[in-house]
Amino acid sequence: MAYLLGVDTGGTYTDAVILDEASDKVVSSAKALTSRPDLAVGVAEAIDKALGDAAVDPSDIAMVSLSTTLATNALVEGLGGRVALVAIGFDDGDLNRAGLADAMRSEPVIMIEGGHNHAGQERCPLDHDALRHAVADLDDGITGFAIASAFATRNAAHEVAARDIIRAATQKPVSCSHDLSQALGGPKRALTAVLNARLIGMIDRLIAACEAHLAKVGISARLMVVRGDGALVSSKIAREKPIETILSGPAASIAGASWLTGETDALVSDIGGTTTDICLLRDGRPKIDPQGARVGPFRTMVEAVAMRTWGLGGDSEVHVRDGLDGGLFLGPRRLMPLSLAAVHFPELVHATLDRALAQDVPASDGGLFVIPLFDAIPDSLDAKEAAVAARLTDGPLRLGHAVQSRMENPALMRLVNRGLAMLSGVTPSDASHVLDLNSAWDADAARKALTLFARRRTGSGTRVADGAEALARRVIDQLTAQTVDCLLQAGFAEDERDWRDPAGLASHPLTLAGLDETKGVVNIKLALGVPVVGLGASAPTYYAAVGKRLGTRMVLPEHAGVANAIGAVVGQVRMQATGTVTSAGEGVFAVHFPDGPKSFADRDTALRALETHLRTQAENAVRTSGVEEVRFSVSRDISEVDVENRKMFVEALIRVEASGRPRITAPDA
Repeated sequence: MAYLLGVDTGGTYTDAVILDEASDKVVSSAKALTSRPDLAVGVAEAIDKALGDAAVDPSDIAMVSLSTTLATNALVEGLGGRVALVAIGFDDGDLNRAGLADAMRSEPVIMIEGGHNHAGQERCPLDHDALRHAVADLDDGITGFAIASAFATRNAAHEVAARDIIRAATQKPVSCSHDLSQALGGPKRALTAVLNARLIGMIDRLIAACEAHLAKVGISARLMVVRGDGALVSSKIAREKPIETILSGPAASIAGASWLTGETDALVSDIGGTTTDICLLRDGRPKIDPQGARVGPFRTMVEAVAMRTWGLGGDSEVHVRDGLDGGLFLGPRRLMPLSLAAVHFPELVHATLDRALAQDVPASDGGLFVIPLFDAIPDSLDAKEAAVAARLTDGPLRLGHAVQSRMENPALMRLVNRGLAMLSGVTPSDASHVLDLNSAWDADAARKALTLFARRRTGSGTRVADGAEALARRVIDQLTAQTVDCLLQAGFAEDERDWRDPAGLASHPLTLAGLDETKGVVNIKLALGVPVVGLGASAPTYYAAVGKRLGTRMVLPEHAGVANAIGAVVGQVRMQATGTVTSAGEGVFAVHFPDGPKSFADRDTALRALETHLRTQAENAVRTSGVEEVRFSVSRDISEVDVENRKMFVEALIRVEASGRPRITAPDA
């Protein structure tokens, strides 16, 4: 018999599921805590549990597929490697477009002469020497490079040359914008390349961890990875283009939701530890975002499901709002729940909480801890970062012991943003332990932490809540309220009426009155017009109240907690190749190949030449991922204008998609 193994690595849990390929049924599923910094521990534990529960021989696993929210979470939380951007033929104004300047933060930008024009002709020679000198001057903390050149989609020669120079000088990963998108829009392509470079190390470590354990237990099947549009790609492609795995987990969850429920029209809401991801399912297929995937503040050129992502999850940080009423809000940062921290570090957590509770006026950091995620202090840290890291070398500390002055607070946050440390504090997961909705971790630690948190003072001088249970109910109610707001925003945004300002409408007094079913001189009622499929391990805990508030059917399927892992193995491989034909004048047609433009005297000949090239490119890509029976679809978008009653060719965009199921290896092969 042949079995399929799906693995999903999220911010909190790593899931594994085994499907019987012949009967299309779930044989077993398992969960393990996502392990940091060594992801291999959580991956191995989940896979081993699933294999053990299914009593399946590892040699019978015919395909393995991986989905992950790591890239999505990293962009939401500002994590990832430190990269340098090489901008060829751009000016300072270009860096202020598409959110590029915000994405670069304090990271270096190397401005180099070069680039091409819209016709693919060299506008200015690439300054090789200036590039070599600039790269040599960078510090060793740079983990990778992003390269973007003006009109690289019309001629990528300067990006290729710069890539070769940087690789020879540094041996570090390099991301070229033309490899990630063939669309015009230099700053947005540059942003996509920057984010790709930032994610390479993180995704590489995850894939390596998964591959190493598969080999260890005797699974020789091909490893696939879910892309952001739900398609499968080889692990080699995912390593080179990790940006394509943003929204990988949510995309897999959509496929899993459809497979599990049979629903064809619904809002799918997947709550994880870090984020809530919502997508519209129409006619059994997820909507694709035509503008490119948006995660957090960034709009990329990555084709992905039209997923809306909020920094709201079971492990979101709990805040007290400024002002007199002491209202709560959750997120966007993920913390390690104190109930979980107490499982790993019981003496530190309980002793610290006990001391804080014994004080009349406990220290403000009494319920906050810093967890180190490094094996050795990196050489690239500045003095303040190194001082904080040095204190953490022997293990976690109370926040006030890890950071000993206000000047060190930014240093700690830089460590957190680089994935070298993590904060632990009160989260909805802790609240669910206090209310006996969850019993996975240390409920006693959760109760102590919420008791301490409840003693905080609001702007009016009163306590935030009257004890742990009261605070826990408020936290869960706040999670419900923010989830309802997220679903309403998604509903207004996806509605056929094309409502303006979905976020404003979701919180509008008339909307809230409609949810309350207000009756008076004017009766107001509002409800979602489609059901909600709730996914995620904590969905059964929180989502019943969400469906009731929205006046809609809430679908909580069996195996909802491992829907991502299920979706990872039910998809297909799809690879696209896109190219452009332009015309500089009558009888001159330029096909923009990767190695530069080539001229043709006839329009149809030029179009056929490009389509043949794209077919070969797309077919090679899917065959590399194990597809034997390839299906093609071709779309042509030809722009022409009328000039003196004659059709004049302007431009043509051709897209070829090759698709198919990856070959399922026979168990005895």
